[in-house]
Amino acid sequence: MVKNNNGPIIEREKKTVSFMIGLYCQKKHHHPKNKLCNECNELKQYALQRLTTCRFGEQKSTCEKCPKHCYRKDYQQKIKHVMRFSGPRMLLYHPILAINHLYKNLKYRN
Repeated sequence: MVKNNNGPIIEREKKTVSFMIGLYCQKKHHHPKNKLCNECNELKQYALQRLTTCRFGEQKSTCEKCPKHCYRKDYQQKIKHVMRFSGPRMLLYHPILAINHLYKNLKYRN
């Protein structure tokens, strides 16, 4: 069963992943702010679709802590790369999203 998730938790996750991909594209691919290259735009659309159809809905943990990874292997590697780059920089560029993400990671610790 596929859910349509548009609650506040999923929306915050979408905002966080979108920001991380945008930051990565801006710094690594030298695209202007709020513009994505084709590769990053494709990754963003894929990530947003996965969040929209997440089986855990509003009870989801961060993707890192998720018991069931729903990304295809190639996208999983790409998003890990983006998150490793953007994660530490989020404290400088968007501290509120960064702190919320860190808190959620600690909250769902295994």
